[in-house]
Amino acid sequence: MNAPVNPPDRNTKVMNRFDLTSRLVAKLKNEEAVVGGIGNTNFDLWAAGHRPQNFYMLGSMGLAFPIALGVALAQPKRRVFALEGDGSLLMQLGSLSTIAALAPKNLTMVVMDNGIYQITGAQPTPAAALADIVAIAVASGIADSAWAADEEDFERLIEQSLTAAAPALIGVRIDDKPGTGTTRRDPVQIRERFMHGMGVRQPL
Repeated sequence: MNAPVNPPDRNTKVMNRFDLTSRLVAKLKNEEAVVGGIGNTNFDLWAAGHRPQNFYMLGSMGLAFPIALGVALAQPKRRVFALEGDGSLLMQLGSLSTIAALAPKNLTMVVMDNGIYQITGAQPTPAAALADIVAIAVASGIADSAWAADEEDFERLIEQSLTAAAPALIGVRIDDKPGTGTTRRDPVQIRERFMHGMGVRQPL
């Protein structure tokens, strides 16, 4: 019988997703794009300060990073941030190697890791006991990947990424608090406002 595997030693503080999202949004001064993954990740993005440059993913797990990659490639002069949960990223791990291969200089990914599929009943994810998301990112070719030790370190990593010349990934351990507020579920409006925010569509 195999010996039990201990959870990865991330040596990081457990933080709050809404607080971290608010800290990120407060640093955005140049119409940076932000793509929020499904569920609580985009609920907190919506509540942290609605911006036309925000895109709120609805209903499909794991697409925040691929969508953000497309935006980063289409608009290389715009900084792009993607917020994703650990469970959703585990559905699309292949996106990490694709991002590493294409190497957009303007893309920063933030993984909110609480080790559970929170919105569907708090079932544990593989990341809870076995997978180290940051180590997976490094092994996929994203060398600029790190766990944020605490809130101040998170802000430092965000600021560093604003002038980075390669894609970056920041892992944060978060608590199991529910999202703040609820994103308005209007896919057409979300799409149109985001396209306006990206400068490719006139406002409705």
